[in-house]
Amino acid sequence: MSEPEPEVKTIHVEALARVEGEGALRVRLRGDKVEDVQLEIYEPPRFFEALLAGRSWLEAPDITARICGICPVAYQMSAVHALEQVAGVEVDGQLGALRRLLYCGEWIESHALHVFMLHAPDFFGCADAIELAKTQRVWVEKGLRIRRAGNAILALLGGRAIHPINVRVGGFYRTPTRAELEPLVPQLTGARDEALESLEWLSGLDFPEVEGDWELVALVHPDEYPMIRGRLGSTHGLDLHVDDFEEHLIEAHVEHSTALHATLAGRGPYLTGPLARFALNHERLGPLAADAARRAGLRGPTRNPFRSILVRMVEVVQALDDALGVIAGYVQPPRPHLDPAPRAGIGRAATEAPRGTLLHRYELDAAGTILTARIMPPTSQNQPSIEADLVRVVEAFAGELDDAALTWRCEQAVRNHDPCISCATHFLKLELERLP
Repeated sequence: MSEPEPEVKTIHVEALARVEGEGALRVRLRGDKVEDVQLEIYEPPRFFEALLAGRSWLEAPDITARICGICPVAYQMSAVHALEQVAGVEVDGQLGALRRLLYCGEWIESHALHVFMLHAPDFFGCADAIELAKTQRVWVEKGLRIRRAGNAILALLGGRAIHPINVRVGGFYRTPTRAELEPLVPQLTGARDEALESLEWLSGLDFPEVEGDWELVALVHPDEYPMIRGRLGSTHGLDLHVDDFEEHLIEAHVEHSTALHATLAGRGPYLTGPLARFALNHERLGPLAADAARRAGLRGPTRNPFRSILVRMVEVVQALDDALGVIAGYVQPPRPHLDPAPRAGIGRAATEAPRGTLLHRYELDAAGTILTARIMPPTSQNQPSIEADLVRVVEAFAGELDDAALTWRCEQAVRNHDPCISCATHFLKLELERLP
């Protein structure tokens, strides 16, 4: 008698909330072993690189800001740095400090959104932040106030909190007066205090014990916790000038995703983002953030993706502290921007978006027309490593969790990395097959 066909179990989650963008996750199990994992990103391509071609280089900051409503500053900063490299100018001094302040605002608002609204509900078995607020209202309210502090920076420096319009090649269209910045100080100070309290609260969560073996990649800078400048480094010895990224970070199409998959040439998948930044740069945290990290149990690099919520909160403390430092030393520059002249050439730049390293490349003609553009967002770089992480998580817990609990754990494993699928506030379907 022939053996019966293996029973196949399929679990569908029609609306997995709390991830930015649209996609699906498919897991196939035989016993407790994963046969296949696919993080399927099926949003239609938006062709921003093609939209940039033929446009003036001065239009790039406003076009790239529309790529993402959560991290538009990252796209603007990577763009203007690359374009300024072609022109042979560097924006530093108070204009450079204002750019870091603007980036701090984005880290604060994006991380606070993820930590309190998208990620924390997982640890309490809540479907969303509204349900979380029924038992943890004080912490959700703290998260909202912290996020408002970040948005206040974006609104003042960027002209508005979403898709800022005040950034330009060479600097800003307008710089704030000191009198305009000073009212932010009490709000940022209060947010910093609440971020420290929140980190202590989060450090008491129950974190599943899973560690990844990824190569962690991030910007590295000798003098600061990197945000808008640095070299590309990794936990496996990578040390690259950003100009060389195209030779080493290779993108390829895969059948199940409209997002490209990136690997390191000759080395395979890698992971960028808060875990990578912290692993490579934790010694460059300011005293307040470094002490907060230690008290939260982060006494060195962590490879547990479930603990990324702590690292993001440490980065919120760092960004708030940095923002207050910029304001304390601010002197309004005599002019809001330099006036670089266009010239033919190629420029490349990388900055640290909240979700990870964001790389841009532009080719210009002598009139400043963009001939070609290339953008590597963090989520497309991380997608292969997220899939590998899911294999680890599923195999670690398949034997002890039923299908519903394992599905939840898979969803959380994806949210650990805060993917921005549109760039990514829900998956549409998760499919889990168990084959005996």
